[in-house]
Amino acid sequence: MMSNNTSSAALGDLFSAQQQAFDAQPMPSASQRIEWLSALRALLASEQQMLADTISADFSHRSHDETRLAELMPSLEGIDYACKRIKRWMKPSKRKVGLAFQPASAQVIYQPLGVVGVIVPWNYPLFLSIGPLTGALAAGNRVMIKMSEHTPRTAQLLKELLARVFAEDLVCVVQGEADLAVAFSELPFAHLLFTGSTQVGRHVMRAAAKNLTPVTLELGGKSPVIISADVPLAEAAERIAFGKTVNAGQTCVAPDYILVPEARIDAFVEAMRSSVLKFYPTLADNPDYTAIINPQHLQRLHDTVTDATRLGASAIAIHAEGQGQRFPLTLLLNVSNEMRVMHDEIFGPILPIVSYQTLDDALAYIRQRPRPLALYYFGYQRDEQQYVLHHSHAGGVCINDTLLHVAQHDLPFGGIGPSGMGHYHAHEGFLTFSHSKAVFSKQGFNAAKLIYPPYGGWLQKLILKFFLR
Repeated sequence: MMSNNTSSAALGDLFSAQQQAFDAQPMPSASQRIEWLSALRALLASEQQMLADTISADFSHRSHDETRLAELMPSLEGIDYACKRIKRWMKPSKRKVGLAFQPASAQVIYQPLGVVGVIVPWNYPLFLSIGPLTGALAAGNRVMIKMSEHTPRTAQLLKELLARVFAEDLVCVVQGEADLAVAFSELPFAHLLFTGSTQVGRHVMRAAAKNLTPVTLELGGKSPVIISADVPLAEAAERIAFGKTVNAGQTCVAPDYILVPEARIDAFVEAMRSSVLKFYPTLADNPDYTAIINPQHLQRLHDTVTDATRLGASAIAIHAEGQGQRFPLTLLLNVSNEMRVMHDEIFGPILPIVSYQTLDDALAYIRQRPRPLALYYFGYQRDEQQYVLHHSHAGGVCINDTLLHVAQHDLPFGGIGPSGMGHYHAHEGFLTFSHSKAVFSKQGFNAAKLIYPPYGGWLQKLILKFFLR
């Protein structure tokens, strides 16, 4: 494929053009923002087949249905959600003024930030570019998008498609390797949103700090699942199997390891085997099962299993070895902290199973590790559900499900600690890409002059006595 990489010089020119365009239109109207998003929605809806084909080509094979369900559908619904609420979000928020400062009024107005940068990973190249783009445009910003070098076909297609409906000084897509990503991070954006690994997130934050650019980091980590002592295993396993096999586990909020009561492990393994085989009776040539993104990541997964088994784990592959870049869902039993699989984010269809005795033991196990992007609890007792919520920290939680909190457009999405910082989606996303400007207003009459110097007058003493009770 011919290189379409953006040069560093062109990167600076694009930023300057967007900054100048923003300065000329610093507060787009609600109707203008809705017009932008409506054009984006129509574009995605009309080109969904081409998008699914192209993403599949980048993966060597990606289920078209998964692309529609996990990328196109939430992208379109997110645009619809924002369009219906932009006018309400933009409305100034009235605030109270203290008695001592009357007569006056106070309000918060929500201004666009300026030029927003978005760095997109390879695992969901459409949704993780369109989602932030939607929030940034809803807030009235200009947007530059850096696509992953691991999905070059999708990057080029998205660049061409967005150019149909947006001028480059409003929305543009840039392409390049790691060196361009570094240069991109060092641009003086009004805000920078990065989705990717924790390790790379540290580099992005360091680069952004040169300009004191505020960042939203959507990272990953190891998202745990807790199986309760009495939840029906067939129901839990079916939902977990779906969450772990969508996109072949290449999802930042995919279940990363399972905490199972020791007495239920064998039954849970069989329930998982049954659920996965129901979804995917075979692996080879199965159009529903997505491939691993490239040979390097496929080798990484093989090495992860090899390291675990060398150190004493038992590997249970639900299918025989896959075809091409497909990797079978593999359960790992008897895992230990010495294994790579219990430290690194797996990002693939490998699922360690850890035994526990009591719910407090399971929660303590999670608390001893970095705070995860997601936590999943399976159990129908309401008191236990509340206990888990109140005794754990995670970016987001699903009770009796996995992944689907990300698709709820009225919920914010974001990590905590090593799994990220900041939010987007929902109203919180609009706020992330807006400046909440405090405005205090007075007219001709000025009661505040009663507290002006010189100090010590009888009226000042009376005022202080009244308010400092």
